[in-house]
Amino acid sequence: MEQRGMDIIGELMASYPRLEVCRADIVAAAGALIDCYRGGGKLLICGNGGSAADAGHIVGELMKEFRVRRLAPQSIRKALRAVDPQNADYLADHLQCALPAISLVEHNALISAFINDAAADMVYAQQVFGYGKQGDMLLGISTSGNAANVINAVKVARALGIKTAGLTGESGGMLRGACDIVIRVPADETYVIQEMHLPVYHALCAAIEREFFG
Repeated sequence: MEQRGMDIIGELMASYPRLEVCRADIVAAAGALIDCYRGGGKLLICGNGGSAADAGHIVGELMKEFRVRRLAPQSIRKALRAVDPQNADYLADHLQCALPAISLVEHNALISAFINDAAADMVYAQQVFGYGKQGDMLLGISTSGNAANVINAVKVARALGIKTAGLTGESGGMLRGACDIVIRVPADETYVIQEMHLPVYHALCAAIEREFFG
């Protein structure tokens, strides 16, 4: 990771000094995500409750501009002119380069069908199996570290050769031993863990964005 990304993580530590104990794991997660995107991979994210909302939040920061302009390349402008000369500039001006990310909690029809027809605790694992490929990365978010559907998704990801990261609380729960990288924020109450997860994943998104678009 370049110095600009490290500076963002340094800013995180200055603002939230309690997170200093997580620095090495945050840096490792950022590096793994950068490698994923450099290799043409995508990020899959899952969680429950507030962590499900966090999954969608992360997708929102990665798939569009967050803190840095992400202008569409001239190549797409040229290609759009061949498709629609009249509107090509409008289309190109309103496209932003994306870092591909999918929240596995958003697909209501699929999720409800799989819960009803198969197994509730495999609902994220099934999507990892369907979407995932080697070179991708899975981020499992669980305040306890013990969410069965998140743990099962991690197991399937690892079987497919997909890098895994966990974002959890101080104990780490089962995620601590299941993931390649685990960020354990120093808190044990659910709402406090969730409050500390927000600046962590914002820093990750900002650092990765700087790497590719800074």
